[in-house]
Amino acid sequence: MENEKRHWDKSNDRRDGKFVKNSFDSERKNKRSFYRDNNDTRSKSFSEDKKQSDFSGRRFDNNKPTKVTFRKRRNRINSSSNERSNAVRPIYKKDYLDPNKPIRLNKYLANAGVCSRREADAFISAGVISVNDKIVSELGTKVLPNDNVKFHNQSIVLEQKVYILINKPKDTVTTVEDTHHRKTVMDIVKNACSERVYPVGRLDRNTTGVLLITNDGELTTKLIHPKHNMKKIYHVGLNRKLETEDMEKILSGVDLGDFTVKADAIEFVKENNRKEVGLEIHSGQNRVVRRIFDSLGYKVVKLDRVFFAGLTKKNVPRGKYRFLTEKEVNMLKMGAFEK
Repeated sequence: MENEKRHWDKSNDRRDGKFVKNSFDSERKNKRSFYRDNNDTRSKSFSEDKKQSDFSGRRFDNNKPTKVTFRKRRNRINSSSNERSNAVRPIYKKDYLDPNKPIRLNKYLANAGVCSRREADAFISAGVISVNDKIVSELGTKVLPNDNVKFHNQSIVLEQKVYILINKPKDTVTTVEDTHHRKTVMDIVKNACSERVYPVGRLDRNTTGVLLITNDGELTTKLIHPKHNMKKIYHVGLNRKLETEDMEKILSGVDLGDFTVKADAIEFVKENNRKEVGLEIHSGQNRVVRRIFDSLGYKVVKLDRVFFAGLTKKNVPRGKYRFLTEKEVNMLKMGAFEK
């Protein structure tokens, strides 16, 4: 017991309220003095060896601060931004214009990205368009591609064509400008290009999905004109289960009052969910999908366009955009898409 008994007078324990110096302090002091006395000799020998060493880099030099450099990572991409590989603007081949073939003045203005054809007719009637320094106010006037056309005394230059596909989000208006200061689809592509672009057709404020934006007036007319009947596929969410007899009515034809419309195909998205259907239709009438289901007593709670004229929203997140490839542009111009 006596051997196991602690000697409090030789410990650093504070439980007795006193601090008694340890008997080993003298040994610690001796060691400190030993290292202090030999420090100069050791540092001198180390510095002499360091000069002759191949590893005398900066990180071994205690007298100089370490310089840390960072190498920039290659191909770093911010996934939350539109500055991605699929948002890089391609260079499209220019359409050939026959210098001896005249075109209508309103079409020339629309192709230049100044305005739509309807707006061009209004500007021509107002007398703000001049051709070769002569005011033109007659509708149907034709010009040559090389003529000097001015709008408010400013020369018009044919812009390079731009083709942008966006995945339209909800609460977004499909218009160039909104008088109620709501968010528009143009806010999504405001930094995409410097040319004046506009949406092709319309989607309701709460309808999402594929929407094309361009400054190609000729292609726009081709895609939205009713006689072309572009194929569209919608993902529709309903407030209640869709009855089988109503599905048959949609396929056979639904009378909307001013016209009758029928779907080309309709299927359930999931077998066990009769509230969500996929609808294929060619009609280009405004709000036609919502009107079909409203007439049958259903409320559309979700409407997403997943296909339009051969274009889909694949790899385009909601509220983002990408430029069309040259192959896609040629497909649209040649009408080679699925109708």
